[in-house]
Amino acid sequence: MRVSGMLAVMVGAVLTAGTGIGTAAGTAAMGAVGAPAAPAPPAAVADPTIVVASNGDDAGPGTLQQPLRTVQRGVDRARPGDVIAVRAGTYVLDGDNITITTSGEPGRPITLGAYRDERVVIDGERLPAGHTPVGGSIPRAERGAIHQEASYWRVSGLEIVNGPYGYYCDGCNHNVFSGLVTHDNYESGFQLQGGSGDNLILNLDSYANRDPRKNGESADGLAIKEGSGTGNTVRGARLWNNVDDGFDAWKFTSPLVIEDTVAYGNGYDRWNFPDFAGDGNGFKLGGGTPAPAAAHTVRNSVAYGNAAHGITDNGNPGALVISRNTTFRNEGTGFDADTSGSAAVFTGNLSVLDRKAVSLGGGAAATGNSWNLGGTWNGASVLSTDPASLTGPRAADGALPSSRSFLVPRDGTAVGARL
Repeated sequence: MRVSGMLAVMVGAVLTAGTGIGTAAGTAAMGAVGAPAAPAPPAAVADPTIVVASNGDDAGPGTLQQPLRTVQRGVDRARPGDVIAVRAGTYVLDGDNITITTSGEPGRPITLGAYRDERVVIDGERLPAGHTPVGGSIPRAERGAIHQEASYWRVSGLEIVNGPYGYYCDGCNHNVFSGLVTHDNYESGFQLQGGSGDNLILNLDSYANRDPRKNGESADGLAIKEGSGTGNTVRGARLWNNVDDGFDAWKFTSPLVIEDTVAYGNGYDRWNFPDFAGDGNGFKLGGGTPAPAAAHTVRNSVAYGNAAHGITDNGNPGALVISRNTTFRNEGTGFDADTSGSAAVFTGNLSVLDRKAVSLGGGAAATGNSWNLGGTWNGASVLSTDPASLTGPRAADGALPSSRSFLVPRDGTAVGARL
């Protein structure tokens, strides 16, 4: 599955004309991270600064007529304000991952994305770290088919497969990652960690990621973990059929915002691991020994069909804000937050046919949720239990497909997500 129409995005302008990078897709990401902004008027520009094509030549000038051959060469040449446009094809990484260490600047980000709407696949199957044996570890520099330690980048429209992690970002700030597809990687599809703040992860599709070296204990669809940094937002993601969790915020100490996101089918052993260790939560909002108290927000999101809980605090005692979310047919608890602090607030959430609707502790406030409203919340109480409307192709601008009926209360009660 791939995202159509998700092209590179830039702050303050949308590239058109010769590049084709950044049409309407992702324009909401152009303002302050964490809040949508009105699209800026198109800016007419010449051909992309740097063009890469699978039949190019790294000794060439990197123009549309004479492109470079490797993404790494384009990355190495890029400076603040540059655009790297990658033509259609599969780019097999042989020996080394794509490493990004040069930062852009405020108002002059570096942009990396697919040329027009062409399909670009980054394939990390030949990277040795992806085939680390059971019990082994992946050296930090080898994590990710794309490994980034830089800020002020706009990355979009790439499909990343078979890597030792798909996209790995450590110490990354003020970036926008838009319309990426990460699947079948040997660790988490996308991982952000370390001192990383003010990043927007927009319209990510991440699925079927697994970690044979840990028998499924670690590979999530999306992980923002083991670090800190304010202003990180996840919006419009779909995280499914990953071996561990859909979303994981293990030991991340700063507040995160997750909104308009779907996590389903996570935590099942589809790879026949000998000592399966996957967790299987839709959204895991912390953890550690001790778990840091981080005031994460999850709103207007859906978790269904996961092997464990829909949304869990995982020991995080922080002031979680959980509002207008829906959980459905999770094998554990829909809303599992029995260690959340007394400042945690649960408002307008809906649990349908979970093994258990809710487990709250620590004096968390809960108002207007399905378990507060009473009554029976089952398949007959919602318009539809068929998720097909959410799992189909995205809209032309990369947004989630609209669902007007999936898990929407039949009587119109203002509870649960609306996607």
